Amino acid sequence: MAARGGTRSEHGIVLAELEMDQTGLIYVIGFGAATTIFVFGTIVAAWLLSHRRRTLQKGLPYESGIDTIGDTWSRFGLAFYLFALLFVAFDVEIIFVYLWAVVIRAISVPGIVIMGIFLVVLMFGEFYAWRKGDLRWH
Repeated sequence: MAARGGTRSEHGIVLAELEMDQTGLIYVIGFGAATTIFVFGTIVAAWLLSHRRRTLQKGLPYESGIDTIGDTWSRFGLAFYLFALLFVAFDVEIIFVYLWAVVIRAISVPGIVIMGIFLVVLMFGEFYAWRKGDLRWH
């Protein structure tokens, strides 16, 4: 018994439908290979182009034309990392809000409700950090 050009197996499944289109798999394998070649090619190119001679002067820290004073391996305060983390979190939020605003007519009311929930959760985190005093510079 044939259906759409295929033959039926004993379970009634058309065998032609079981044969999947392999172009998607070929694209995935191709992109994976291209990514691997790019990553390792970049590492090899950086290794080949980098300076191989290390001198004492090349290892010294240098900023704005002024030699450093004191220990250059000092630790940064936790406030720097906290502000950087908050910046990244809210930078990603802006990307989502922008993309949401672009397609707002297509997603209508359910999309507005979901984005509202997203913004409320992020604002809860912001108010929590503010209330803990993490946003004050010490």
